Amino acid sequence: MIRTRVNEMLNIEYPIVMGGMAWAGTPKLAAAVSEAGGLGIIGSGAMTPDILREAIREAKSLTSKPIGVNVLLLSPYVDDLVKVCVEEKVDAITFGAGNPSKYVPELKEKGIKVIPVVASDSLAKLMERIGADAVIAEGMESGGHIGEVTTMVLVNKVARSVKIPVIAAGGIADGRGMAAAFALGAEGIQMGTRFIATVESEVHPTFKEKVLRASIRDTVVTGAKLGHPVRVLKTPFARKIRELEVSDPMEAEEKLVGSLRRAVQDGDIGSGSFMAGQSAGLISDIKTVKEVMKDIMKEFFETLKELSKYLEG
Repeated sequence: MIRTRVNEMLNIEYPIVMGGMAWAGTPKLAAAVSEAGGLGIIGSGAMTPDILREAIREAKSLTSKPIGVNVLLLSPYVDDLVKVCVEEKVDAITFGAGNPSKYVPELKEKGIKVIPVVASDSLAKLMERIGADAVIAEGMESGGHIGEVTTMVLVNKVARSVKIPVIAAGGIADGRGMAAAFALGAEGIQMGTRFIATVESEVHPTFKEKVLRASIRDTVVTGAKLGHPVRVLKTPFARKIRELEVSDPMEAEEKLVGSLRRAVQDGDIGSGSFMAGQSAGLISDIKTVKEVMKDIMKEFFETLKELSKYLEG
């Protein structure tokens, strides 16, 4: 049994949140995470409001446990996506790529938890001031869009800088990683890549296979010179994008459009961006979400027990 403010706030058994993965964060996967005791997150990504509404309803048909949605503040539909979340009564919204302050009053009034993703202590403090219920401190080891600070430094600093609960993300895929995050001051963890490699994940089999075969050095950052760095698995396409960032930035931008969808849905090695974190190198098997959750919690407690040997007396 574990009780943290994250458990209590979200009414979940384990303080484990699913990453907000566009295209990969389907209703089926989100529901499986919630059923297994965590907080499943639907990745709204490029969804229209109508598609998101259907996704929320589908997830709720698969579980009676809490469900959340990840909303990117850069989405052209952001106002309507938030409205749909309110109307469909989701339990939490994780926000990325911006400041969600304009939405906080209504969300809190409706009892929806507001959990922004942050990449710095200054942003974490701002989110606390605007009324966020918790923050996700996401280090550069994570898959997808990344900041510039490692998880180990970021979580440590953020946990010392705010009083609201901190959820650690980036490079975490097992119980040892969870224990490390808690040692740094986190009260929960967020994982994305680990949930890609599960039975319930609906990403293309090629995507899952690439995660399983990846070493801890098999990711690369694309888009840095374009102003939006993204961590992906190494492929010829990723290498080509990095070259084009220097020689022809406009072509690089054009080729990136739709590349995540092509990776997730089609397993397209030639033109897909396989967004995944460095934790891919820690993953070697496909399990059910329930097995993943149980294994993580078992190793978490075993790790804490093992660490106790360093205490005197």
